[in-house]
Amino acid sequence: MVRAVWRGAVIAESENTLVVEGNHYFPRDSVKDEYLVPSSHHSECGWKGTAHYYSLDVDGERNQDAAWYYPLTTPEAEKIRGRVAFWRGVTVGD
Repeated sequence: MVRAVWRGAVIAESENTLVVEGNHYFPRDSVKDEYLVPSSHHSECGWKGTAHYYSLDVDGERNQDAAWYYPLTTPEAEKIRGRVAFWRGVTVGD
């Protein structure tokens, strides 16, 4: 079981993550909605497409743009479409 944890809260957990470029991409339904705050931030990846972001909120503490996902991908990145990955201090591991 792979978990994404920030400030002691388990943000996501799954036995079905995909690792791309060293990042675990979690199925969207394995991520707990109560910690996600939509963000207007976007970034571009040449081979994956446009990344959209969530900030995390745990007990009133905010981690800005700490999760990203690709709602649409290039054909090469289709396997991660809609999956969520984490950074900015979020611990990911088993």
